[in-house]
Amino acid sequence: MEVFANRREAGRRLAEQLRDESSVIAASRVVVLGIPRGGLPVGAEVANRLGVPLDVALVRSLRTPANPELGFGSVDAAGHVEIDEAMVERLGISQEQIDAEVADRRASLQQRLELYRAAIEPVDLSDACVVVVDDGIATGGTARKSCRYARRAGAAHVVMAAPVAPPDVHERLGDVVDDVVVLVTPPEFLAVAQVYEEYPTLDDASAVAAARLAAHG
Repeated sequence: MEVFANRREAGRRLAEQLRDESSVIAASRVVVLGIPRGGLPVGAEVANRLGVPLDVALVRSLRTPANPELGFGSVDAAGHVEIDEAMVERLGISQEQIDAEVADRRASLQQRLELYRAAIEPVDLSDACVVVVDDGIATGGTARKSCRYARRAGAAHVVMAAPVAPPDVHERLGDVVDDVVVLVTPPEFLAVAQVYEEYPTLDDASAVAAARLAAHG
């Protein structure tokens, strides 16, 4: 099984693959969207190698009151809210609880966005081929939300790209993307970290620093 030394090497390898993708070759404009945190250094490397702009995809899950690990929807940095109405009804989540969670997550997103905007300028996604990049795809939930964000922002073509993903990644994401580019799909997928020799945990500040490093070669 292919293994990457770190996120930067994975980004370089991913860029090589993307250079040969017909949708990227044919596009008049390409933008890379890195998913924080781990997708930022990978995305920065891809953007640098392709010579295209980098932006950040910030989307947060809306947490159910009884189980914060279970999301009942999402909110993105543009303020768009998606609600799983069936889950809300099944769990009996009140409108007051929904409003409070949306307000909390929007405030959290704004704080994170201010940090990222100190290093990464916003890029217009309208009519662009947008390559959404993460350091790996596990369940596909974050990838789906980020790709929908790109589409709402006006992307003409959405490509989800990652160094590693489960073998059924195309089935998981096929309804929200135009193309999926993955370097490694282990038959026995355990975790994203299984294909990295170095896979440090990143906070927002270290993700920004890693993205800056990759962007400057």
